[in-house]
Amino acid sequence: MVFPTQEAVRDVLKRTAVALKQGDVPFALCGGYAAWVRGAPEPEHDADFLVPEHEADRATKVLVDAGLDVRQPAEDWLVKVYEGEAFVDVIRRVCGSPVETDVIERAEVLPVLSVTMPVITATDIVTTRLMALTEKYCDYTRLFPAARALREQVDWDEVRRTVAPNDFAATFVTLLERMGVIDPAR
Repeated sequence: MVFPTQEAVRDVLKRTAVALKQGDVPFALCGGYAAWVRGAPEPEHDADFLVPEHEADRATKVLVDAGLDVRQPAEDWLVKVYEGEAFVDVIRRVCGSPVETDVIERAEVLPVLSVTMPVITATDIVTTRLMALTEKYCDYTRLFPAARALREQVDWDEVRRTVAPNDFAATFVTLLERMGVIDPAR
């Protein structure tokens, strides 16, 4: 597998954000690059955006009209925007649930690689990443650096409430407490 350069990923990230902004589509940067903007290590392979599910078709049209290479993978919860080997995911469903406008409304407009764009909150970054953990995918390796970097920006009580039904996510929070990364629950 050929991995794109960070510069290539950064370029398609910016082009996608600009197209969504110009098309007046509600969106927010999420995932590893949202964490990076807030102080976590830079991701190595792609970038992610959220769009409300009810805006997904319009978002796709806006991206195609902007001349971007938009592809529909087998998964029905996202589209991919390619530039060479680099790509970004434009996500309309997270962990089986539709992206709602509230997560995008909570996002903060921040400068990202010289383009201002909405970036989901640190609490939402951690919550969405933890809720993706399952018995088939439970890799804490990439979660630790982000949790350490974002720990002071996260409402951990909110994370605990949200992830409580997911044993894999709740265990990660307990592990962070036991390691002294975050304070125990109040």
